[in-house]
Amino acid sequence: MAGRSAGRALRALLQPPARAAPLTPRGPAASYGTSITSAKIQVNGVHLHYQQTGEGNHAVLLLPGMLGCGQTDFGPQLKSMNKKLFTIVAWDPRGYGQSIPPSRDFPPDFFERDAKDAVDLMQALKFKKFSLLGWSDGGITALIAAAKYPALIHKLVVWGANASVTQEDVRIYNGIRDVSKWSEKVKKPLEEMYGHKYFAKTCEAWVDGISRFAEKSDGNICQELLPDIKCPTFIIHGEKDPLVPRAHAEYIHKHIKGSQLLLMPEGKHNLHLRFAEDFNRQVEDFLH
Repeated sequence: MAGRSAGRALRALLQPPARAAPLTPRGPAASYGTSITSAKIQVNGVHLHYQQTGEGNHAVLLLPGMLGCGQTDFGPQLKSMNKKLFTIVAWDPRGYGQSIPPSRDFPPDFFERDAKDAVDLMQALKFKKFSLLGWSDGGITALIAAAKYPALIHKLVVWGANASVTQEDVRIYNGIRDVSKWSEKVKKPLEEMYGHKYFAKTCEAWVDGISRFAEKSDGNICQELLPDIKCPTFIIHGEKDPLVPRAHAEYIHKHIKGSQLLLMPEGKHNLHLRFAEDFNRQVEDFLH
C-alpha cells in the first residue's frame, strides 16, 4: 500500500498543470498596473527575489512550495488575480528560484526562518498589513507567520499544507526523492533554473529535512501554533491530493477557530494551477 501511494504521489506531483499561463500582459493592460515587475531586496542578510503586480490597497503575499518560486508556482495568480483590488507579491524563499545565494538548507527551524523572511520582506516593501496565500511548504510557512505575527496579517489562505508529518507522509516523500524518476516535462524547467546537481541535491535534502519532524512522537511542525491564528482563515484541499492526505486539512480547520474549509472533489496538489479560474475566484471572494 505504501509503495502504491508513493507511486501515485510521484505521478501526480510530476503532472504539469493543464496550461502554462504567460506572465507578460499584452496591449493596454500594462497601463493599468498589470505588468509584473521583478526585483531583489536585502532581508536578514539575504538578497530575496520577488515579483510584484497590481495596484490595489489589499497587499497579498504568495508563498511557494518545495523548490518553488513565484515564476514556477504562481503564474495564473500573477497574471489573473484582480489587480485593481490587490497588490500581489510572489517571493522566492532563500535558496530557491532567484534568491540564490545562499544554497538552500533545511535546519530544524527552516519553516520559522522562512516565515520571518517572508514577513520581513513585506515590511521592507513598506506593506503595513497583508494577507498570505501559501501552497504546500508555503502553506506551512504562512500558518507559522500568521500565528507569530498576528498584527501584520489580514487574512490567510492555505492549501496542500500540513501541521505535522506522519510515517505515511514520509513514505510519500521518499517516493519523490530521486529526481531522475520525475517526468521530463516537470524536470526540465527545474534543471534549467537550478542545474541538475543543485536540483537533485536540494530535493533529497528537503525529503530528509521534512522527514525529521516525523521522528517526534506527534510529528509536530506547528500544531501548537494553530490556536494562535486569529485572522480569517480559508483552507482549501484537493480531495485527490496524493501528497497531502485530507486529514491534514481537517486538523488545521479544527484547530483554527472560525476557519473555513473548502474541499475540491477533483483537486490534486496543484489545484491552484489546474483549476486556476475557480481557485482565483474563491480566493478573491474570501479576501474581498
